[in-house]
Amino acid sequence: MAVKFIEGVKPCSDAKVGIVVSRFNSFICEPLLAGAIDTLHRDGLIEDDNITVVRVPGAVEIPLALEAMAKSGKYDALIALGCVIRGSTYHFEIVANECAKGITQVTLSNQTIVSNGVLTTNTIDEAVQRAGSKAGNKGSEAAAAALEMINVMRQLKN
Repeated sequence: MAVKFIEGVKPCSDAKVGIVVSRFNSFICEPLLAGAIDTLHRDGLIEDDNITVVRVPGAVEIPLALEAMAKSGKYDALIALGCVIRGSTYHFEIVANECAKGITQVTLSNQTIVSNGVLTTNTIDEAVQRAGSKAGNKGSEAAAAALEMINVMRQLKN
């Protein structure tokens, strides 16, 4: 008897993907969004008609939009994109933690793929590097993870 392996491959041209992106720190979030869409097109072979982008004010609002999208049943995967940069107050921890907790809650309570591309960085420079500079594009990486998970979950359901 052979061991069965379930792995995700990226192409899934029939998939419907929703992206929730924060407008706060848009100078970082827009390159994340561009990277995610490029990866969905290039690696996933997904057409524009199968991609929906929802813009929200900030990272705290991301989980609510994800929840509404997950409950709609229209999407094979969701991608969360945002950027929380540490400041001089405790606000950073609250926003970063609640956003991450909300994203996880949406994933588990709806059994929906949600790829977390919300940056939490100590400095603006760290954020810039993760939005298409030296450290790659985390929006693109979140999209790649979503594509793989779509195929993993499809195999698990069969």
